[in-house]
Amino acid sequence: MSLDSNDRSIAGFTMAGHALVHWFETSIPIFLVVWLAEFDVSVTLVGFVVALGYAPFGIGALPGGVLADRYGPKRLILLCLLGMSLAFVVLAAASILESIYAVAVGLLLWGIAASVYHPAGLALISTGVEERGTVFAWHGIAGNFGIALGPFVAATLLIVLEWPVVAALLATPGFVAVAYGLSANFDATAAVADDVDAGPDEALSLPEFLANSRALFASAFAIVFVLVTFEGLYYRGVLTYLPEIMTGLPALEGLELFPTLERYDIDPGFYVYVGLLVVGMAGQYAGGKLTDRVPAARGLAALFAVLAALALAFVPVVDRGLGALLALCGVLGFVLFAIQPFYQNAVAVYTPADSRGLSYGYTYLGEFGFGATSIAIGGFLLGEAGLATFFVALAGFALVGATLSAALALGLDRLFDRTDADSSTDAKA
Repeated sequence: MSLDSNDRSIAGFTMAGHALVHWFETSIPIFLVVWLAEFDVSVTLVGFVVALGYAPFGIGALPGGVLADRYGPKRLILLCLLGMSLAFVVLAAASILESIYAVAVGLLLWGIAASVYHPAGLALISTGVEERGTVFAWHGIAGNFGIALGPFVAATLLIVLEWPVVAALLATPGFVAVAYGLSANFDATAAVADDVDAGPDEALSLPEFLANSRALFASAFAIVFVLVTFEGLYYRGVLTYLPEIMTGLPALEGLELFPTLERYDIDPGFYVYVGLLVVGMAGQYAGGKLTDRVPAARGLAALFAVLAALALAFVPVVDRGLGALLALCGVLGFVLFAIQPFYQNAVAVYTPADSRGLSYGYTYLGEFGFGATSIAIGGFLLGEAGLATFFVALAGFALVGATLSAALALGLDRLFDRTDADSSTDAKA
């Protein structure tokens, strides 16, 4: 990375945090199968227990953003890393009590700790980094690295170790990251104008919180929030159900695995899915670099349109063989993650620097909170209406995002007062 020392320090710190959030997040479903056998409980109960971890992950983003503005993002990220690691230690200790409810406590603690990362990490990048697009790109790549590596490491260790030991081992990188973060030195407000106070502030009273929220939603951020929510609906729908959809597809019947992997009943579709996540790293990098060259709204409109087309193409393409399916999944993985730096940058473009934590808190409430409703929508559509209807719904989500993005690109933001945007340079990003 050709970045100055401050940008490099922030990039390293936030990349470690982003990778670990998703490292923990994606290892939890691997444990789910083990807990079903270990505690002899119903799938419904285990599903509820796991939901206790994932629910605060989205819902807690908003208070996490408020806390980032109040105490500063670095402090919040360190507490996040420490909290997630300790939560996995609690999970490991749950085996001593032999109680699924102790597991629930550990997952709840993880969700609360993890929820503050995205608003704090992205607020730090948006106010502290000069080469924002490049760091958004590397930050996204680190997240994809954690998404892909977390379940692989958990599954591999479970072959030879008991699950409590694996949970404790997975916590170890988090403690290492805390030690690294304590030694990291950087200016968290290096990228904002001298006359803008973007540092830690006094605690918000309820009237101030409501006033700041009203100001945000009376600006073009309201449009950004809605289009991010529809991106979240598409993103969660794809990543939740694509592994199941690809299981048993005729196009994958000729794909053979190594005999050592077949013993563990690993479906080839799982590796196609992981390949999609790996390609997503390239998408994150390309998207981040393009945010320095393409206006945020214009890039979002184009990428949403491509996502809509890919959703509509999925069902016809799966009947055309393995090569066509792999190509489609590769493009889907690239675009699905290339769009993320664009909406992250759009938040920075259309919000003032002194409420950036609150802005990203609302953003990830839409992305991970409201966006998660597509899990319920997708399950209903797949069960009652079929595969084609599911992908038509995903295309509809993307088309709403494309329409709103195009409206911004055509000047809809001029209807709002943008005098509090952080700089004129942002408006060109």
